[in-house]
Amino acid sequence: MKWIRNCFKAFLALCSLLAFSPINAQVKLPSLIADHMVLQQKSNAALWGWAQPGEKVTITTSWNRQSTTATADATGKWTASVPTAKAGGPYTITFRASNELTVSDVLLGEVWLASGQSNMEFFVTKTASSSYTGVPDYQQEIKEANFPLIRQIDVPNKVADTPQQNFTGTWKVCSPQTADTFSAVAYFFARKVHRETGYPVGIINATWGGTPAEAWTKRSVLQGDKDFQTILDRYDENVKKYPEANAAYRQALENWRADTSRSKGAQPRPPVGPNHNNSPAKLYNGMIAPLQPYSLKGVIWYQGENNAERAYQYRRLFPAMIRNWRDDFKNAKLPFYFVQISPHRSQNPEIREAQLMTYRSVPYTGMAVTTDNGDSLDIHPRNKKLVGERLSLWALKNEYGKKDRIVSGPLYKSLKIEGNKALIEFDFTGGGLVAQGGGDLNEFTIAGADQNFVPAQAVIEGNKVVVWSEAVAAPVAVRFAWRNVPKPNLFNKAGLPASPFRTDSWKGQTEGKN
Repeated sequence: MKWIRNCFKAFLALCSLLAFSPINAQVKLPSLIADHMVLQQKSNAALWGWAQPGEKVTITTSWNRQSTTATADATGKWTASVPTAKAGGPYTITFRASNELTVSDVLLGEVWLASGQSNMEFFVTKTASSSYTGVPDYQQEIKEANFPLIRQIDVPNKVADTPQQNFTGTWKVCSPQTADTFSAVAYFFARKVHRETGYPVGIINATWGGTPAEAWTKRSVLQGDKDFQTILDRYDENVKKYPEANAAYRQALENWRADTSRSKGAQPRPPVGPNHNNSPAKLYNGMIAPLQPYSLKGVIWYQGENNAERAYQYRRLFPAMIRNWRDDFKNAKLPFYFVQISPHRSQNPEIREAQLMTYRSVPYTGMAVTTDNGDSLDIHPRNKKLVGERLSLWALKNEYGKKDRIVSGPLYKSLKIEGNKALIEFDFTGGGLVAQGGGDLNEFTIAGADQNFVPAQAVIEGNKVVVWSEAVAAPVAVRFAWRNVPKPNLFNKAGLPASPFRTDSWKGQTEGKN
């Protein structure tokens, strides 16, 4: 028996030796670094993967026929930086260690991360597995989606307690066979950038419907602010209560399903538990951390609906999230272009104000106003082409040298009171202010010191709007499009709508809600 035990020990020792031998070491790559990928042109692009601890990996890029080496650390991870040339391709990247991997059909171009909740997730076309109804004329859009220099990789929805190192996904080349489940906003953004620059465009699609900004923010950032700590405390309390709450939810769901008349209203929603997509920091861990340190040109973002009830908090949370991403992608000037929330019965004006304030206070950002693209009953306005192309205006001007572009509709600049009239000045007048469709300007209200807002008359005088009401002899403040579902008609001559605004800072309905 003793010799059997000794043989067994020797066998285990041999297995251990082989498992950690360079003969069996295998260079592995993350999903981002794969066939059909797009790497950021004219940059020091990050490449990484895993190998045997201490193993040397040689990376050879075909665009310059140069090699770079990296050594795997004690955990087996290695990271390298390779200089990329101007836009072009296809190229190959070869990774050599004890084995050899070649990544083919690599393009050098522009890499954009598209993220947010369902309005960014929204597909180009209607699919059987989705509630999305597709963009207008989606059949024709798909038929014409023959853009082999546009690629997208989808990051699967994942909740994670700790930052993940990888995800499962593949790069898709844009064609009528693949474009159906592209993010519609990202597709139209990429198409516009590609058409106007000729550059390949890679989209990393990391989106999940019905998610708040705190889910996309690193936990240490949330812990570092007492206002955000409230979010964590509330979540921790929900997790403690989850077993009981989940049992009640399952019973309510069973009752709802049994009630064929649906007299009990909408289907019950599951409670927030440890694996809920609203969990603070956990989408950052599962869907953003695995992308680092991939080299990005910028970010496009469409989110905020799930933070509307805490819009005052979003004034600080959204900028904190942007700083978090910039820090972790190691680019303090990473362009971050986002969509102002469209009119909908559930979306208060304070969430749009929080986004406007973010644009004003955070450098290298831009905001696409969409007050002309709302639907009071549908949180998913279908015209994503309008949204994607408005986001592209910011990129085309700031990143691609199209200096003649008007990137925004009128944004409130200043207020001056003259007698019983208020004079409003704007940035981004775009060749002049207009009442879209003709007629009088609408959606303006005015108030005196009593804070009682009444409908106001408003006329355009040059690049100003003059606002007044016979009911307010001594005006103090003006508001514009200040309701959940406004239908304003103030635009600039470039055809872009003015952002809702207010000139006062009086207490709002979401103030103090954390």
